[in-house]
Amino acid sequence: MIKRIKYIPLFLFTSIIASCQTNNQDVGVSHKTIQEDSLTVQELVVSSHDDTVSYNYSWQTSYDYKKSLINTIELPEGYKRVAANKNSFASWLQHLPISTDNTVYLYNGEKKYNQNAQFKVLDIDVGNKDLQQCADAVMRLRAEYLYATNQYNEIHFKYTNGVNIPFSKWSRGYYPSLKGNKVVWVNSSNNASYKSFKKYMTNIFMYAGTASLEKEMKSIPLSDIQAGDVLIKGGFPGHAVTVLDVVVNEKTNDKAFLIAQSYMPAQSIHILKNPNDNNSPWYSVSELKQVIETPEWTFYPDQLKRYVE
Repeated sequence: MIKRIKYIPLFLFTSIIASCQTNNQDVGVSHKTIQEDSLTVQELVVSSHDDTVSYNYSWQTSYDYKKSLINTIELPEGYKRVAANKNSFASWLQHLPISTDNTVYLYNGEKKYNQNAQFKVLDIDVGNKDLQQCADAVMRLRAEYLYATNQYNEIHFKYTNGVNIPFSKWSRGYYPSLKGNKVVWVNSSNNASYKSFKKYMTNIFMYAGTASLEKEMKSIPLSDIQAGDVLIKGGFPGHAVTVLDVVVNEKTNDKAFLIAQSYMPAQSIHILKNPNDNNSPWYSVSELKQVIETPEWTFYPDQLKRYVE
């Protein structure tokens, strides 16, 4: 069981539904039903933050570094954060803004029935449609980072039928129109604005899911886990969570990690508790046996994946 240190004041087509728990056959492209369009700050253990680096979270009008993940979640005793390169996906995830309201809300504004799974809630919108579920939240975080760092050409996801939908083409004024089970790009008013990017992600949420996302990733040994990796079980049902942060024990070299999820129905992205460690948010690699038990899903070590770059 991981011991934790205390905070030291100092200043994250038309056919089936591809979702976290829906039993359907993997045919064509999946489609989800649209309904309608005081924190204590922790001492930095590893200086992965640089004041010269700008962390951009486009959905926010302002960013408070003191309320970021790196400053609101205590590290396990004896562990240090794995320092990330400036402006890397890992560093961007480590600096995600954390909400001051630790409630998980559904897309319709109602509270989730289970309020016992989350350790912290990310300060990021969920939208007003039942779309941003498990794999969608994973894709949202990845795409938001790429958008924030102007890597537009790297933003692309595949529909469940295997068709690649790049944001670079979307942003040049095209829209992927469905003709039966085929995609035909037609002229549109789409562009590279953040508003248009959000529309792109809504489109991806509708026609992609765990089954398609898993195929875009490569397997990684649990011992090599790093921030930005994904635990994913593709299919119907399926589920996916994002690794937000990784720390290492200097004496034992054991790694521990944080994971975040959305679920079904679409809900606030939240950092999960570890139900086998007094509801700590940290999962120790050395203490994991054959399974990785989370509050609402069980993963296996061979389900750790990483984006292919």
